Amino acid sequence: MSLLSARNLRTRFATDRGEVRAVDGVSFDLAEGEILGLVGESGSGKSVTALSVMRLVPEPPGRIAADSLTFDGTEILALSEAQMREIRGSSMAMIFQDPMRSLNPVLTIGRQLTEVLRRHQKMDGTAARRRAIELLEMVGIPMAEKRLAAYPHQFSGGMRQRVMIAIALSCNPRLLIADEATTALDVTIQAQIVELVKQLTRERGTSVIWISHDLGVVAGLCDRVNVMYAGRVVETSPIRDLFKHPRHGYTLGLMGSTPRVDGMQKRLTPIEGLPPNLAEPQTLCPFLPRCRVSIEACRQRPPERRSFGPGHTAVCLAELGT
Repeated sequence: MSLLSARNLRTRFATDRGEVRAVDGVSFDLAEGEILGLVGESGSGKSVTALSVMRLVPEPPGRIAADSLTFDGTEILALSEAQMREIRGSSMAMIFQDPMRSLNPVLTIGRQLTEVLRRHQKMDGTAARRRAIELLEMVGIPMAEKRLAAYPHQFSGGMRQRVMIAIALSCNPRLLIADEATTALDVTIQAQIVELVKQLTRERGTSVIWISHDLGVVAGLCDRVNVMYAGRVVETSPIRDLFKHPRHGYTLGLMGSTPRVDGMQKRLTPIEGLPPNLAEPQTLCPFLPRCRVSIEACRQRPPERRSFGPGHTAVCLAELGT
């Protein structure tokens, strides 16, 4: 049984210009100990999908619906807010994209770390402080004991991100959602965090949803990848198969606009144009106006999800790689 399962997940926001379909029919499964990548450009729905799983979308103006959204067999959307607070931070945790907006500016780093431990792990002050020091050392913050007394504004952006990672890992969650967790970090610390995530999955069976623009990190970390565009999963595949045989025009565009380290790419090719207005219904493929590989059928009917091998599907009519 999957640890996390979503069927036809939909998240919409009421605006003056109409209802925005930020997440539009997303389905996926996440197994115990699996690392699932969510990739796509800004505005594709990756972060809103994660916030929907955590039930952190403000209602109103947001509204979350799904045929089914289960965590360890429990229907998430049926839980009360009090029940969700028991799960958040303990069984499931999230590393947020902007640490300056997530950390409380008037509380010390130590207070914010130990609060989670005392709330969910029932630790006393001494044990929580000891564990907080261990967590800061684990994510590469020097003079960890001294840093407990510091405030968020006294840390650099990268160090604040490492604190967010430490808070998320503090209770050994079964599900970890990392939203651009290593974007603000230098490559050395980034490699340490990636290795730490791998270690968690190996030793503790932690399941991870890794949200990133960096296809290089995704290639070296994830088991499977969901490619998102316009609030939809347009392609899902095992990691190796995705990079060898992309089956959607958008996936092909992402790879063409990302530098490669193997020297096989001579020139970057940007994806021209803009994403669609999510307040307008999409009857055809939403990527059609920007697609370089579209065919006549793309302009005549909406695409259907097709299978290209075990675990590899794409919502595309173009015959890529054939």
